[in-house]
Amino acid sequence: MLNYAVKLTRTPAEVVENDVQQLRTAGFSDVDILHIAEVVAYYAYVNRIADGLGVELEE
Repeated sequence: MLNYAVKLTRTPAEVVENDVQQLRTAGFSDVDILHIAEVVAYYAYVNRIADGLGVELEE
């Protein structure tokens, strides 16, 4: 799961069906995989919005 999340974050264009199949083989359902992808995508979205608006991190 973490390898998939990192790949989806860093190199999303390189994610292939085999990456999803590996998650299935590890026991994740299609709904689980969807949720993983949604969480990864949401955090990428929020971080890009914050970076794009110059939002500073709290201490």
